[in-house]
Amino acid sequence: MKKGLLALSPLVVFILFYLVTSIIAGDFYKIPITVAFMVSSMFAIIINKGKPLMNRINTYSRGAATEQMMLMIWIFILAGSFACSAKTMGSIDATVNLTLFLLPPQMLLAGMFLAACFVSIAIGTSVGTIAALVPIAVGVAQQTGTDIAMMTAIIVGGSFFGDNLSFISDTTIMATQTQGCRLSDKFRVNAFIVAPAALLILVAYIFMGQQVSAPQHVDEVQWVKVIPYLVVLITAILGMNVMAVLTIGLILTGIIGLLTGSFDIYGWFGAMGEGILSMSELIIVTMMAGGMLEIIRDMGGIDFIIRLLTRRVSSKRGAELSIATLVSFVDVCTANNTVAILTVGSISKQIGDRYGVDNKKCASILDTFSCTIQGVIPYGAQMLIAAGLASINPIAILPYLYYPLVLGIVALLSIFLRYPKRYS
Repeated sequence: MKKGLLALSPLVVFILFYLVTSIIAGDFYKIPITVAFMVSSMFAIIINKGKPLMNRINTYSRGAATEQMMLMIWIFILAGSFACSAKTMGSIDATVNLTLFLLPPQMLLAGMFLAACFVSIAIGTSVGTIAALVPIAVGVAQQTGTDIAMMTAIIVGGSFFGDNLSFISDTTIMATQTQGCRLSDKFRVNAFIVAPAALLILVAYIFMGQQVSAPQHVDEVQWVKVIPYLVVLITAILGMNVMAVLTIGLILTGIIGLLTGSFDIYGWFGAMGEGILSMSELIIVTMMAGGMLEIIRDMGGIDFIIRLLTRRVSSKRGAELSIATLVSFVDVCTANNTVAILTVGSISKQIGDRYGVDNKKCASILDTFSCTIQGVIPYGAQMLIAAGLASINPIAILPYLYYPLVLGIVALLSIFLRYPKRYS
């Protein structure tokens, strides 16, 4: 028991250090999140006893540079380059003007949420959706005087609609594979849970949108400068790899910028470099989080949680709650919903089979709760890239994440109320 709690203590140190110092300072922007991760990472290396110091550092470094971590870093670099180049060239302003031209002010919040839902379910990735839409959302917020953190949160929330529901989402595929059910069956169960949450939030955004003031002046839409974002959205919806999508967008931005005289070749290179540098804190946080979480796993923290949560299961409802808690806590520890599902998938299948939980409901619980938690942890890849693109602190986004919160509540009610009845 003590060993298991010790293994999880770096995560506690991170949370307490960041919260306590921020509360004392009275400002969540006062303490850089990188410092909080540095302190908790140093603590993790110190308490991982029984190994030479270099072995502990190597374990940390292995977690910081996994294939998934490096893939995220390449995405961050491309997203930063594309976003800054598009901003310098005028693509973001043109796309924002088009959005303001097409949507009445009172429908902007609901429209942005619907756009994020549609794009994410089409491409099956929350990260790709955020990279494509957050710059536009930030521009709309600036033009209309809306809170940037709230507008960013709308995109983050909507991005998890598709991450949770799409047929090509890696979380959906992983959940169905580990539970031995078909994608279409899991989709039907999930739709009963996701649809009420999404409709509630959509209605809320329609009412909230009544307070959004129309911009005093909307510039004429420069259609040629909208092309990079249209191409990015279309290629993403067609299922192209997110890195290929961002690369195509970056090249198009450069070509159009050069042809329209928005910048010269050195100006384009400068914008790309500025965009990459703007992601530096995000990249550092990603690597430090990966290293710290690898030490937690190496010390047995994940195994401890799995054993703790499964030893007192005695009913079908209890089995479903244990699966939900299991995948949620592992997601907190790994900051990756796909890895969380993969980690607890087999034990969840055993729990489900033992207590008669429908494998389709089990897959839905794994996917829904992992996406809910991933949508609210400030050190998750989605929150970090959204904060990086919006140039705000991830903590500033948290109070406005209505969709993940409502999704989690509806998912819990589906367990307690045995809903949907056919699969419970």
